Amino acid sequence: MDARAPEMVCRAVQLIIDGVLDEGTEVALGERLAVSPRHLRRMFRDHLGVTPDQLARSRRAHFARRLLDDSDLSVADIAFASGFGSLRQFNREMRQVFRAAPRELRDRRRRADRLTADGGLVMRLPYQPPYDWDAMLEYFAARAIPGVESVADSTYRRTIALDGGPGLLELTAGTGDHLILRAHLPYWEGLIHVVERAARMVGLDTAPAEALGLDAAPAEGLALDPVLGPRVRRRPGLRVPGAWGPLEAAVQSVLAQGNSLDDARAEAGELVARYGHPVPGLPDGLTHLFPSAEALDTTGLPQAIAQACLANPAFLDQPLDALIANLTSIPGLTADTAHTIALRLGHQEAFPPSLYDDRARWHPHQALAATYLTT
Repeated sequence: MDARAPEMVCRAVQLIIDGVLDEGTEVALGERLAVSPRHLRRMFRDHLGVTPDQLARSRRAHFARRLLDDSDLSVADIAFASGFGSLRQFNREMRQVFRAAPRELRDRRRRADRLTADGGLVMRLPYQPPYDWDAMLEYFAARAIPGVESVADSTYRRTIALDGGPGLLELTAGTGDHLILRAHLPYWEGLIHVVERAARMVGLDTAPAEALGLDAAPAEGLALDPVLGPRVRRRPGLRVPGAWGPLEAAVQSVLAQGNSLDDARAEAGELVARYGHPVPGLPDGLTHLFPSAEALDTTGLPQAIAQACLANPAFLDQPLDALIANLTSIPGLTADTAHTIALRLGHQEAFPPSLYDDRARWHPHQALAATYLTT
């Protein structure tokens, strides 16, 4: 893949936000970025799951939705102010994006559920099979923070903060080789980063076939390991679960230290209810954003983590050895908990020491090995 792709897609998204496709074409956008239209579309599908034109149409629709909510302009005026060429095109696009006609959307503008009533932006998150979505859902369901996360109807939902504004993400299975992400966002500017963080959160940033020995059957594949082999063959699609935010993962993990998952969830829910920013009108019991380090004025290990992050914003953003050293310097925080945090933050060599003595045998895929041992 083109190493410049993420940067180029970010630039293209910003140009689309600025209106480059309101009058222009994908061909012109590609010329501006010095890539072919075909390559541009491929990069967008790989990183966002939509084409530039689809993103531009959705941008116009979301701008129109804001005008329907916040202005008294007529529906016809809003259609043309948003860049649509006709009322027919406007109605068709609004129904496609929001699953409702413009007049229905205007009727909702004073409802508390406006964040979710907009239908969201739907994108594909591709992955390399095998991928065990059911196992990932089970993991998040067991740890879902009340008010922030939920798992229902084979869908994972969570609140997020984007530049201070609340958003909602919904992830569910697609067909074959992708998940479906529905994003309800307050702003467009950070879209590519939201998509990439969502993919990392559910383990789509790794392709474990080589690690498992499922492609060319290398001698060191985990599928051939006498300890892990039966587990791998039984569930070949496991991935290492990630996290939306480092602080959230760290607080979840320290609350689980010495606690049952149910007790840890309950304590996390209490922190959210007390210190999180409320977000009204969301489905499935979602009520708050996870607290920031500044807001988390609590006690014990969660407070110690928050204070460490305030004192050093890069406290959790370190290479593995430095991260483990940072975490275990906090009195009472165990090596197992430190490695659990590191595992969820994407460190492929993280491995809670108490799981197995000879973890070096699974280098360089110790985090994946730990996932198999604990699933």
